[in-house]
Amino acid sequence: MLTFHHRTTVLAAAGTAALALTLTACGDGDSGGKSSGPAAGSAASAPSAGQSAQPGGKADTPKGAGGGAGKDAGAGKASTGPGAAAAPVCTTKDVTVKAAHQGGPPYTHIVLTAKNTSGRSCKLTGFPEVEFLESHRKHVPAVAKSKPAAPVVLTAGAPAYAVVKLSDGGVDEHTEPVTGFSVTLQGGGGTAAVKAPGAGGIAVDPAKWATGYWTPELRNGADDF
Repeated sequence: MLTFHHRTTVLAAAGTAALALTLTACGDGDSGGKSSGPAAGSAASAPSAGQSAQPGGKADTPKGAGGGAGKDAGAGKASTGPGAAAAPVCTTKDVTVKAAHQGGPPYTHIVLTAKNTSGRSCKLTGFPEVEFLESHRKHVPAVAKSKPAAPVVLTAGAPAYAVVKLSDGGVDEHTEPVTGFSVTLQGGGGTAAVKAPGAGGIAVDPAKWATGYWTPELRNGADDF
């Protein structure tokens, strides 16, 4: 009986030791997985905010980011910057003036576009002096709130715009037909003959007409009249 009890005790102790070794081995394997597993690698290779992943693990920067965009900004455009003092006044030899309807019927406004075709910079001062009718020798009056802060400088190929009101569009207005008219550039720029838009020309009301100043952009919010 004593011998049997001793063997049982030895076997139990051996089983306990084996179980402890097994648990220790499992714990070491789990700890290693946390420090160097795939999750850590995925976090390191994920694209940052504002980027999209590309094949091969590369990240693509969105268009418009960085300093490369806009290197040609301002080319062929009009401006009202400090360069107005140095630029010569545009003449009718420097610019081509055309007219087009603005908006749909009843066509109460037209847009004058003066495009610089001279190959050099020049400036447009003030507003276009428009004369629609020979019976009304005075030019169409200007709207002061459309005046820009400085003369408009046109680089080569750049346009400037002026909105001209023809009438209120009412059926009871006293309008007169116009198929062509003159535009004088202020500052000694000369006078250009301009064809009225549309097959039948335009209808103008001397009691309602008005013109805006030359501006770099079409209807920039200051020339609504």
